[in-house]
Amino acid sequence: MSRFEELINRKGSSSVKWDMTKTVFGKDDILPMWVADMDFLPPQEVLDSLHERLKHGIFGYTFVGEGAASSMKDWVLKRHGWNIEESWLQYSPGVVPAISTVIQALTVPGDKVLVQSPVYTPFFSLVEDNDRVIVNSPLVYHDGSYTIDFGAFEESLKSGVKLFLLCNPHNPSGRVWTKDELTKMAQLCRKYNVVIVSDEIHSDLVFKPHTHIPVASLDDTFKDMTITCIAPSKTFNLAGLQASAMITPNGDLREKMALIHKKQGFFTLNTFGIVGMEAAYRHGEGWLEEVLEYLQENVRVTKEFIIKNLPDLRLVDPEGTYLLWIDCTKMGLSDEELKERLLDKGKLALEPGTKYGSGGEGFVRMNIACPRRTLMDGLERLRTALG
Repeated sequence: MSRFEELINRKGSSSVKWDMTKTVFGKDDILPMWVADMDFLPPQEVLDSLHERLKHGIFGYTFVGEGAASSMKDWVLKRHGWNIEESWLQYSPGVVPAISTVIQALTVPGDKVLVQSPVYTPFFSLVEDNDRVIVNSPLVYHDGSYTIDFGAFEESLKSGVKLFLLCNPHNPSGRVWTKDELTKMAQLCRKYNVVIVSDEIHSDLVFKPHTHIPVASLDDTFKDMTITCIAPSKTFNLAGLQASAMITPNGDLREKMALIHKKQGFFTLNTFGIVGMEAAYRHGEGWLEEVLEYLQENVRVTKEFIIKNLPDLRLVDPEGTYLLWIDCTKMGLSDEELKERLLDKGKLALEPGTKYGSGGEGFVRMNIACPRRTLMDGLERLRTALG
């Protein structure tokens, strides 16, 4: 039996996904398939490293040492073919606070920040909460897939945009942007002197034959105008350890972000985040290959189930991530009706597409990083709600 078949009771562990359903959805008798974390144990080597550190018993101030930095450098080179320098690394409790740090460091209130909806919800809130202005260049949805309207993208950049928030792989659609697409976006950003913040938190969760390409790796000029955000949180199910890194080759940009960290009083990660991050990047590759195979089978099962039992729904084929973007528009339901049927009839908690901005209407996002029995339970609930 696959290690990912084990059903682990997460209730009572202060899990956002499992213990906050009443707060978020108004119900606690529902199956949560919303928050983007896995219901799988992380690699055993990570658990062993954390246990070993716990046994030491003293948890004073801890710095991020060369071991963690070199593990990231080695990982990025082996998995993504990008030879980074350890001096380019800066740390953050997560990719979301990292993006906020960049926004504060490189823009001022009133500056314009470009996003591509539908996209990860904090892209909107981080811009607005920092008193910057959102410029949206929506992705184009056609025949079950998403593409970029480069004409509209350039027009948006012309409006005086200072920063572009790129999501690669894309959340929620699962697109893995190609070399050509990334090159065109970066060339346009270079033309209009726009810095790219590339959220690559899902970069390790890519299904063959697709390949993740860090946009900064494509050209030296792209490298100098890009901040790349990575973390072990999605890859190895370590979000609660709160550890991530920003890869910034440009020293001037690093200095500006370091100044914001100084103002925030931030100077290091927590002890277990450092230990877990190094162990994951150092020893987690075999586990990752297994989980990718298991997730790909979950995708296949879901697609077959929807085709057979829910012909009015359409799964946007994911090229990466464990988040499925499901098109429910043919049902002719409002987003509120869709939500009510899922919660009241199906007892199923999914993310409403409206959270992801323009173009998300009529869609839902489903997290399938769970044992197959849980997945089948969720799919049956989906059929009860929308069949």
